[in-house]
Amino acid sequence: MPELVLWDIDHTLMATRGLGRELWGAAFEQVTGVVMREQADVTGSTERVILRETARLHGISYSETLFTRFADALGAFHVRRAAELRERGHALPGAAGILAALAARGVRQSVVTGNVRAAAEVKLAVFGLDSYLDLECGAYAEDGEERPELLRVALERAEVRPEEGVFLGDTPADVAGGREAGVRVVAVATGRTSAADLRIAQAEVVLDGLSDTDEALAAIRV
Repeated sequence: MPELVLWDIDHTLMATRGLGRELWGAAFEQVTGVVMREQADVTGSTERVILRETARLHGISYSETLFTRFADALGAFHVRRAAELRERGHALPGAAGILAALAARGVRQSVVTGNVRAAAEVKLAVFGLDSYLDLECGAYAEDGEERPELLRVALERAEVRPEEGVFLGDTPADVAGGREAGVRVVAVATGRTSAADLRIAQAEVVLDGLSDTDEALAAIRV
């Protein structure tokens, strides 16, 4: 088994069923004073990049101060509406099972996500997934803009070499990021990208989902 398994969150471990966009829009309006008319593409991106591009679409200047205020607001909205998130969203089939199976084998696990940390923590706690994860060595939107950068941050925090880690995600950006960071990638076709397209992106292993714990374990330890 690898020394470290890193997980993307949205569409890999869970789905928020539209509430994530609502909370994002509420935080955007709070910190900019502008109602969000449209949101930049979120697939495989990070909140920092999405905020910068969404601000541009609305003619708003981006700054690190704006991002900090936005991250605080987004985290607070997730805390405030955690019960609604539990009702509307869900952990994806098999997510808890594979996390528990890896934890039982003593495998260290964390997350590499485009979410701001406070939002990520709420999402994971709401669906009972946080207890399997060492969130201190994870990487979040506050830590960088692109997947390779975030993966390197997580590996450094965990004091693990790239070849000792595995990253699971659902987008071509996850696959490309893992390959650039030197981490083996297991792609999961539970998001908007098909299994065929994830293979084209050159994921080393592609799973249709996480429901089959034995299959997922085998993919992770290849």
